[in-house]
Amino acid sequence: MASDSTRPVLHVISGLRTGGAETMLVALCGALRARGLPQHVVSLTGDGPNAAALERLGVTVHRIAPRGAAGSALAVLRLARLIRRLRPAVVQGWLYHGDLFAAGAHRLAGAPKSTLLAWGLRNSDIDHARYGRLLALGRRLSGWPGLVVSNSRAGADFHRVEGYRPRRLVIIPNGIDTDRFRPDPTARAALRRELGLPDDAVVAVHAARLDPMKDHAGLLAAAARLPSLRFVLAGEGTLGLDLPPNALALGRRDDLPHLYAAGDIAVSSSAFGEGFSNSVAEGMAAGLVPVATDVGDAAAILGPLGRLVPPRDPAALAEGLNGLAALPEPVRRAAGLAARARIEAEFGVAAMARRFLDAWADAGAIPGTAS
Repeated sequence: MASDSTRPVLHVISGLRTGGAETMLVALCGALRARGLPQHVVSLTGDGPNAAALERLGVTVHRIAPRGAAGSALAVLRLARLIRRLRPAVVQGWLYHGDLFAAGAHRLAGAPKSTLLAWGLRNSDIDHARYGRLLALGRRLSGWPGLVVSNSRAGADFHRVEGYRPRRLVIIPNGIDTDRFRPDPTARAALRRELGLPDDAVVAVHAARLDPMKDHAGLLAAAARLPSLRFVLAGEGTLGLDLPPNALALGRRDDLPHLYAAGDIAVSSSAFGEGFSNSVAEGMAAGLVPVATDVGDAAAILGPLGRLVPPRDPAALAEGLNGLAALPEPVRRAAGLAARARIEAEFGVAAMARRFLDAWADAGAIPGTAS
């Protein structure tokens, strides 16, 4: 049982594979651990690449992998027991599965008034054929949590339209580790040599898993229109793509900061669903100038910088990319540094952690204090 002076935060997430939500969970837990606040994470699909990252930060990871209806019921029971044992100040859900399991376990644990139930929304649209049932259940239970956090205004608006009626909703943009993602001339030169990219080539970096939401087909159609521009794609599933001659696919990479450092342009081609695009913001932090489709809160991330283009429009995406590629190199480099300055000022990890603590406190929960 947790002592009265060290009540933790218990996060519940679908899994710990490589992804935007998982990256933000690691960043938030790291920032809160640095403040001396104990953090526990429940993964509903067992292990994943980010489990080790969390454990290196001193976060306790609980692996629960339900199979089928009976397994899901058992997982809720195990999570409820964990809530009773830890007496966390906050149970914070991440993504639909994490939110719903957290809600069921919190209720089964007796819905303790001293433990805030909070949900986390990370998308601004969905494929209803795949996720419609989860969305419908979330709609029905959306009054249960004392707090709902969305990482984008677009996501908050989408869920309101879909019928979510939270008691308290707060928008907290993602936080980017600007010490990790930064311009790095040494890494730039080394990775360009490794990938066979000329020093004077203009390189666009796209970091996203293969998923219809990310619209790799649209990106590659744009790339085919720009034979003088080089494209580097990183993300699970990309190795099997049919690429034009000016594109490389690297699959999942654990060295994204170095990968961005090798580029000039950060590109997001998402067709729908994006809330806050980590890939664009991370690229900007690394000093790349951004091109993004107008999905989710992309406009808020870019501000007056880079190019914002319509989704599902390869011609418009190609035009935006070509406009930045045509800039004189010193002008493009200065624009990239302005992009980094914007991320440092508006979207740092410390700001995200502070906003979470403020939101939890406003909802009546202060981690690390007595119940």
